[in-house]
Amino acid sequence: IILAFSLFFSLLVSSQKDFVLGKIEVIPSKVLNEERTINIYFPAGYDATKAYPVIYLLDGSQNEDFIHIAGLLQYGNYEWVNIVSKSILVGIANVDRRRDFTYPTTIEKDKNDYPTTGESEKFISFLESELLPFVESKYKTTRSKTIIGQSLGGLLATEILYKKPTLFTNYIIISPSIWWDNESLFKLTPEFSKSNFNQKTKVFIGVGKEGKVMQSGAKKLFEIASKYKKDIECHFKYFDQANHGDILHMAVYKAFETLKI
Repeated sequence: IILAFSLFFSLLVSSQKDFVLGKIEVIPSKVLNEERTINIYFPAGYDATKAYPVIYLLDGSQNEDFIHIAGLLQYGNYEWVNIVSKSILVGIANVDRRRDFTYPTTIEKDKNDYPTTGESEKFISFLESELLPFVESKYKTTRSKTIIGQSLGGLLATEILYKKPTLFTNYIIISPSIWWDNESLFKLTPEFSKSNFNQKTKVFIGVGKEGKVMQSGAKKLFEIASKYKKDIECHFKYFDQANHGDILHMAVYKAFETLKI
């Protein structure tokens, strides 16, 4: 009996396999002076000889939003759903999101409460000069590049849209923390408003039942971007059943459905 049990157990163990969702890459960043981890999901039937759109996900750690957004992408690729193109998903794992997703603030309380903040310029440089070139050199990609950000991640995505809009072709901005530094971002002249900007860009802005400050910031961003219909296709959605904690999943699904990226 003991021999039979041992044989059964060994066969059971030998038949077990790991379930692999994607791939982990580590990038040594000279800009940030640290190593950065990215999690990569490939669509079903991925063919390395073909080019794919790339979706970059802020807060893309395995214990943050990477797994459930990968699930949305996989579901959205089903033939009977078909709301989003087969794409490579790149989740950017966090080291210090408050540092990376915010520009310097003049608010003393925020400086004291969050002393590492204010380094978004470096993080954007990391995206532009290191991460995007790394992905595009290692994998075949199309011109379609999407960024997804929520909360402080939404603030960063908005800052990129304002300052370097050609870095991505699609922006999914959910519950952006535009209140940061008394909404000083709105005082800037956005690059997409200038005559030399001519990139067709899609923007989806979503916000839930998250208070007057958060809601008004998201609506104001939509009103500003919507003025430039020649180059920007802008959409706004208010999720009246969602709060700051649970909005992202349903909002990204709606963004995929709306933008058809």
